[in-house]
Amino acid sequence: MTVYVDDMYLYPLGELKLPGGRVMKMSHMVADTREELVAMARAIGVQQRHIQKLGTDREHFDICKSYRDKAIKAGAVPITLRQCSAMCVRRRETGALGNPEDAEAWRDKHAKPEAPE
Repeated sequence: MTVYVDDMYLYPLGELKLPGGRVMKMSHMVADTREELVAMARAIGVQQRHIQKLGTDREHFDICKSYRDKAIKAGAVPITLRQCSAMCVRRRETGALGNPEDAEAWRDKHAKPEAPE
């Protein structure tokens, strides 16, 4: 099993505006299991209480660029934002993130349209 971190920080979507006009660059950290995800968070110093979408197929951490770098040094695999999105769609459909290399092709071939919230 593997932990993945995307490159959302490269896009405006990944910019968190802070007081004083500062901007924090953010990425998603995902894994097939909560245990793996929480273990990586613990290893890089992110508190478990910051987990997002707890108990859903969208479970992840939003982490700043410096923690993304720490995660990669600790063994997380860097992926693109598009790969992360496609992998999360696959997890919604199959229960597993799968391989980032074929995630977009898998999504295009197999994914059912998501119902509006």
